[in-house]
Amino acid sequence: MDERPEIVDRAIAYATQGWELAEGWLLSPAAWSQFALLIAAYLAAMLVSRKLKPLIRRLLTPADAQQNILARARRFILIFVPLVLPLLAYAFTGIGESITRSLFGSGAVIAFGKRVFLFLAIRILVRDILRDPFLRLLGKFILIPVAALYAVGLLDDLTAQLRATVVPLGNMSFDLMWLIQGVIVGGVVFWFGRWSNDQSSEFIQGQEEMRPATRQLAAKAAEIAIFGVAFLVLMNIMGISLTSLAVLGGAIGVGLGFGLQKIAANFISGVILLLEGQATVGDYVELDGGEAGTIVKTTARAMILETFDGRWIVVPNEDFITTRVVNYSDQGSANRFEAPFSVSYDVDINIIPEIVEKAVSTHPEVLDEPFPPDCELRAFGDSGVEFAVEFWVNGLDDGKNKYTSDVLFLIWNALKAEGIEIPFPQRVVHHKGLPPTPTGAG
Repeated sequence: MDERPEIVDRAIAYATQGWELAEGWLLSPAAWSQFALLIAAYLAAMLVSRKLKPLIRRLLTPADAQQNILARARRFILIFVPLVLPLLAYAFTGIGESITRSLFGSGAVIAFGKRVFLFLAIRILVRDILRDPFLRLLGKFILIPVAALYAVGLLDDLTAQLRATVVPLGNMSFDLMWLIQGVIVGGVVFWFGRWSNDQSSEFIQGQEEMRPATRQLAAKAAEIAIFGVAFLVLMNIMGISLTSLAVLGGAIGVGLGFGLQKIAANFISGVILLLEGQATVGDYVELDGGEAGTIVKTTARAMILETFDGRWIVVPNEDFITTRVVNYSDQGSANRFEAPFSVSYDVDINIIPEIVEKAVSTHPEVLDEPFPPDCELRAFGDSGVEFAVEFWVNGLDDGKNKYTSDVLFLIWNALKAEGIEIPFPQRVVHHKGLPPTPTGAG
């Protein structure tokens, strides 16, 4: 029991040092004067913040109808109003520290109070202001503990200990402080990159005058640029030379060439599709393989189709380049459909086209351009004379649209109004009578 662990001895030393410091403060008249300055600084901060907060809210609160960039920036600044009190206390305490050190040559107590006010400001920031889950996690487990260590004066000692702890890794080695900094800085940089990408994507998608394919291409280009810059910034902050990544980059290039050919092909195919604009979000497409649906999302690897029954189909971008694709939408062009029907042989078929075309043209979605409804004689069937009416609409005859069904109802009602019979399958049987009875039969 005589040999205690080093960490225990260090903890006892810190506790003893803290007790001696507190005892010195309690018995020192200069310390009591600094306590008084702390209280005065806090009270002054309370008085100023009570006057300043309503003024800030009145000046920065925009009208509810304003949604421009300036209004959003003002709303963003308003969420930091709760920090006014601790930051004012920090500023006033800093002024008091300067006065104390210039007059008495000491200011340890008031400096400690200033660090405590900073800790309170950070705690309010994490607890009441941050809403993003990643930032709240970072603040709870990194920012608040660091602020607490800084407030009690142990941050420098811990930092020195982490820098002294070296982790060997083959021919390389790094200290724990460098590793922790890399994780924190990397997380913050790429979070900012994600946020910037979301903002730029929202702005680009709002440009209605641009073609959908152009908007998709611009959004992808912005995403690649933002995360590329984020990676370069992280490498620069961590002190990693980009030339040292040349060998690694060559190895990755070889891996892409041999093991990731399909991924590379799909990525390049996606860029070609965005440049050409032949298939983009909102188009209804059908591939040779039978996949059909509306394109709801494009990624670097594939396009996602949504069928009318709610299923999602992931189709690699390469399939849109190497196979035949039927695009039913083509950015809102009209599509032609037809509705078959038949009439009885007892009807004068010459009047049928005029009746049917007039009825179908009353449908609000049926177009006159490029062609009005056209009723055509198709065949003389077994049960009746077969017709079909062709009509053009903007959209697809599926899902929420029931164009063919509506047109058949119109045809039925129009023919019934004219007394025209729509036949059903029937057969005619000719009966020639009973066979003759054989002579002599009983």
